[in-house]
Amino acid sequence: MKKNGFVAVILSAVILLASCSSMSKAVKGGLLGGGVGAALGAGVGALIGKDAKSAAIGAGIGTAVGATTGVIIGKKMDKAAAQAAAIEGARVDSIRDANNLKALKVTFDSGILFATGKSTLNTASKDALTKFSKILVANPTMDITILGHTDNVGSLETNQKLSQGRAQAVAEFLKSQNVGEAQIKDILGKDFSQPVADNATSAGKAANRRVEVYMYASAAMINDAAAQAK
Repeated sequence: MKKNGFVAVILSAVILLASCSSMSKAVKGGLLGGGVGAALGAGVGALIGKDAKSAAIGAGIGTAVGATTGVIIGKKMDKAAAQAAAIEGARVDSIRDANNLKALKVTFDSGILFATGKSTLNTASKDALTKFSKILVANPTMDITILGHTDNVGSLETNQKLSQGRAQAVAEFLKSQNVGEAQIKDILGKDFSQPVADNATSAGKAANRRVEVYMYASAAMINDAAAQAK
């Protein structure tokens, strides 16, 4: 089956299930808003969760997550997304993690975070990350993975070190603001291997110089939500 047809079938199933009179409004809203459980949403998640898969985002739980559990987690993510979006220099995208639960990708442009070719945080970025850390401290069962990226100026080796240094600088600052070390699951430098724009232009290079923070449900958050769903 072609991808477009596959997506149509999955979305039709979601809409059909959401129309059932026996289903609560909360679950209906979660399904239509992208909060489907793993069993139903695996097909959609496989297509739209490329960011999560590339970064291995998601707690290892070994079982499918129910729809109501997904809705509860989705609401927590929605609140965190609104708070992160209010921070200057941060862009928030809703994605899917490996469990097909709603997760967030918060992108900080390196032009805001760092001087060109440097991995030392500037004053403005410290202010932004201080605000961001408060969201994480308020959500201790929300795990994060930090990815650093660069443009393609310079050697691969140089950019690998630079991207790793930038991701590490963000992680260390967040820890200095009382974000738990166990909450930070991975810190990775991705050099210039995952561009989001054309490195042939100045604007494209600027877009590619970035740090991404993935926010997703830990096993503890999933278990807590599942308990609430009973």
